[in-house]
Amino acid sequence: MQILKEKSAINSTKASLIRHDWTQESVEKLFYEPFNDLLYQAQTLHRRFFDSNEIQISTLLSIKTGSCPEDCAYCPQSAHYETGLEKEALLSTDQVVGAALEAKNAGATRFCMGAAWRQPTDKDLDIVCDMVTAVRNVGMETCVTLGMLKPNQAARLKNAGLDFYNHNIDTSEDFYSTIISTRNYKDRIETLSNVSAAGINVCSGGIVGMGESISDRASMLKTLANLPSHPKSVPINMLVRAPGTPLENAATLDPFDFVRTIAAARIMMPSSIVRLSAGRNDMDESTQALCFHAGANSIFYGDSLLTTENPQVSADRSLFKRLGLRPMQANTYHEKD
Repeated sequence: MQILKEKSAINSTKASLIRHDWTQESVEKLFYEPFNDLLYQAQTLHRRFFDSNEIQISTLLSIKTGSCPEDCAYCPQSAHYETGLEKEALLSTDQVVGAALEAKNAGATRFCMGAAWRQPTDKDLDIVCDMVTAVRNVGMETCVTLGMLKPNQAARLKNAGLDFYNHNIDTSEDFYSTIISTRNYKDRIETLSNVSAAGINVCSGGIVGMGESISDRASMLKTLANLPSHPKSVPINMLVRAPGTPLENAATLDPFDFVRTIAAARIMMPSSIVRLSAGRNDMDESTQALCFHAGANSIFYGDSLLTTENPQVSADRSLFKRLGLRPMQANTYHEKD
């Protein structure tokens, strides 16, 4: 009985640390904190909610590549740009299961499937639902990113056994139209609402380094942290400047600015998995280590993320060993007691 009371008190204290009332001013203040103070605050909260040396490992597979009708300025899969990317048809379920087994054997616990669609058709969704069920049957958590979803489509994915749905908001509402014109910010939020209403865990984050201001980064995180429930996973991506896209010559991002974004995300959403996502191939190991210290506790394992390069598994294993990090076990993405 005493143990139950103690756990209840701990959980009550944690609940008090989860906020949904962030103001723009309070978030921007985080970005201007002295670097050491910001990381101390982030690391302290990280340790309250998670094992500080565990990293959740996911693998991302492109199940349908290229010819996307959206004009996202960062994306080499957009049909609006000449990036040299070859269009590929939707993979078969057998191909996806084979890739999932390889990922599981390499140490990943979550398998993410991405398709270059604005929104899936019901016919396409039939196939993806089969993939979700098949991947779950090999013992992996499942995640898909398919573009916008209608409520009935989200419900179908839930019935197929989907664990997570990724739909990044990318940036602030004010900056959004600068990088995408084929849909609006409200479309993004509506899909997140449909996913959440269906009972699927939300995975949503953004991209840093597209020419946005600190105010934009703060606004992006404020939008996520002020949702009715924080996303279970928050991927923070550093822009990969893909040749042929409008952002191929974007200015190089200061690594400290990226680490600050990771730290702010951890402070604002302390019970969420914060994923160090795209752009790791362009980071040195010291920057990645700082990101883990700032509260990142997830990565993508594998040599590629959809169509961009990612560090090799052997390199990640070497870095983990040197930092004393270990993979998080399956189904333990929730915070510790």
